Amino acid sequence: MSEVSPGNPGSKRLNFFVLLPLVAFLGLAALFFVRLGADDASRLPSALIGHPTPKTDLPPLAGIERDGKAVPGLNNATFEGAVTLVNVWASWCVPCRDEVPYLEQLSKDKRIQLVGINYKDSSDNARRFLNRYGNPFVASGVDNNGRTSIDWGVYGVPENFLIGRDGRIVYKLVGPITAENLVKVLKPEIEKALAK
Repeated sequence: MSEVSPGNPGSKRLNFFVLLPLVAFLGLAALFFVRLGADDASRLPSALIGHPTPKTDLPPLAGIERDGKAVPGLNNATFEGAVTLVNVWASWCVPCRDEVPYLEQLSKDKRIQLVGINYKDSSDNARRFLNRYGNPFVASGVDNNGRTSIDWGVYGVPENFLIGRDGRIVYKLVGPITAENLVKVLKPEIEKALAK
């Protein structure tokens, strides 16, 4: 049996093969770290940008009112002729609670309409949520099985879609509306949609 000595060229080869998996692992870990840090979940692309809204026919959330009137459900006619922000939300979604003040702020802008899609939620919990945190929606449809939300390309809640007057999706925000993205991203996108 031959022994590998420190001066033997076979020793360097052996060290290289021992370190190769470690070097490969560290390289992959660095790549994943850089990619995770570079990607912003709110910038996930949507294949629906520029396309008409998917077929939408959702019943209203019974027992909800805004300005003394029952809030209707959603259908494609809801989006015709108005710049619309569609908020996909659920009572069990903690970030949905955090974005309500920003939705309320947007609901005061009479140039746009704010509508909601209640995603995989119980009606009782959804009503309690809106009664507790406020109802910014002029229309809100119930998507009990999540099928309509899947057609819209929803990854999770909350998500927001900006619809132009022509009924086409012009922008998608993944995640909650925050003070920062409201000013830097969403309001400029709304202004662009209003200018068309």
